Amino acid sequence: MKTNISYHIFMALLGLLMGGIMVYTGFTDFTEVHNMFIFSDFRLLFGFAGAVGLAMIGFFIINKGKTKTTRKLHKGTIPGAVMFGTGWALTGACPTIALVQIGQGQLAALFTAAGIFFGAWSYRYLSSGSLKLDTEICGDD
Repeated sequence: MKTNISYHIFMALLGLLMGGIMVYTGFTDFTEVHNMFIFSDFRLLFGFAGAVGLAMIGFFIINKGKTKTTRKLHKGTIPGAVMFGTGWALTGACPTIALVQIGQGQLAALFTAAGIFFGAWSYRYLSSGSLKLDTEICGDD
């Protein structure tokens, strides 16, 4: 698949814009994220809820007129969500925020990124080993 260099430049600029917005809003500050999780400051929580609402509207518009298919819940969704949320609460960063924090020069984010890569590697290792974990992709029929 051949891609145009202007596409990569455009995507890089979008990534920089997103990173800048994350820094500006405070999503890269552990204290701000911690305050969101303990409900002592609702600013980030409302911002996050607003982003989710905007995404919902966007998905509704994109999928308008398409037939809705029903699928069974993937058995890894709940444990994966719990692990993701636990990691986010402990480190104050999801994978995207960890990369932005590294770009900011926050050295602690290197440990978060290492944990993310170790978790992904561990899952792949365990899924191919004796545990025979489910490796199907969510949404595949």
